[in-house]
Amino acid sequence: MRNLYWFRNDLRLHDHPGVLEAAQCDELLLVYLWPRQRPWCNTQGLGEQRTRFVTESLQALNAELQGVGQRLLVLQGSAELVIPDLVRDYNIHAVHTSQATGSYEQNTIATLGKRLDVPLSVHRGNTLFSKGAVASLSTTLARTFSPFRRKVEKHLTADSETPTPVRLPPPVGADFHKIPAAPCKPHLAMPIRGGADAGKRRLRQFLREDGGIREYKETRNGLDPLDGSSTLSPWLANGSLSVRTVAATITEHEKEFGANESTYWLYFELLWREFFYWRALEDGDALFRAGGRDSAVYRCTFEPRNYARWCAGDTNFPLVNALMHQLVETGWMSNRGRQIAASCLIHDLGIDWRYGAAFFEKHLIDYDVGSNYGNWQYIAGVGSDPRGGRAFNLEKQSNTYDPDGLFTAKWDGFRPKQPDYVTDAADWPISPSGI
Repeated sequence: MRNLYWFRNDLRLHDHPGVLEAAQCDELLLVYLWPRQRPWCNTQGLGEQRTRFVTESLQALNAELQGVGQRLLVLQGSAELVIPDLVRDYNIHAVHTSQATGSYEQNTIATLGKRLDVPLSVHRGNTLFSKGAVASLSTTLARTFSPFRRKVEKHLTADSETPTPVRLPPPVGADFHKIPAAPCKPHLAMPIRGGADAGKRRLRQFLREDGGIREYKETRNGLDPLDGSSTLSPWLANGSLSVRTVAATITEHEKEFGANESTYWLYFELLWREFFYWRALEDGDALFRAGGRDSAVYRCTFEPRNYARWCAGDTNFPLVNALMHQLVETGWMSNRGRQIAASCLIHDLGIDWRYGAAFFEKHLIDYDVGSNYGNWQYIAGVGSDPRGGRAFNLEKQSNTYDPDGLFTAKWDGFRPKQPDYVTDAADWPISPSGI
């Protein structure tokens, strides 16, 4: 019997129930399809640092697979077209994959299932709780975070991890290609690499070696990476690190060193991630609508010059400029920085929030569809924020989080002031008498 497992946002072997199930066979074909960002809101393709992090994660996974008798086949193309061909060419008897959020991803699974002549099994994704456990909390998923959190904390605990396989069935005799080299190196300001080992090493460092978790609640709003933030999200986003492993490590830390507000707050952030995961599945296409799931009236505009200046970090808001330069150069922006940059685009420049979300999708090494688009809706007031949006006073944010302007200067945020609007001949109406 031959099985195929399609890796998506689950690039690890540890705590991977889908791989364990797919491995119940004589031969196993392990496949990854390179991510493609469809043309959307003036963006296309992946940014250099995001490409680099994905590439490193694949190289690390392939090395781990070789240690258990397997190899990874990396291809490009749509799953609906590529996987049926693989099933036919290699006489595959069953296809396995893990659940991923996003309506595009869900539609892909639905279409793929129709095109296959063999069973398609979709296993749980990288979540703290199973779908059944979340469904047991209520007949409907909470629309905002606080009710969800209260029910989860009262009734659920994170599921246990599954073991790492010591040996996998041999690979099907496919034509395995060498995974290409990464297009760039990590930026010196964010010197992290992809792969499960790197993710576990950062988890160990933050929770045990430097004790950063003990002050996490106080330091989490820092703007620089590795300076107060756990920075675990890149490995969580592509599944190199299991969220259940993170939760278990927090529990172990609390048993050994005691719990405090900061250790709880890291788990609190995992619950936010969990909430956005299940909301993304529930909301479907509404996650990408300007008005959200309620089709709220959302007044905005699209002034291409202002959007281009925001993307390039060339606005009249120095801190925002610095944050955007940091994002493009490193693939990273802190949670506080993302809120500030999003508030600027939405509330100060009046631009459709989806353009900002798409730009983040292109560049973030920790891009996660539910968290990214859910947070942008939150700031715009069309998502899960009971207050109806969050508009930040950018001057106050600068004074609070960069009072000496060191971060802004480091990332070249002080740019020449430009006029808010430019009028040229094309803007003038034609006179009634004609030209």
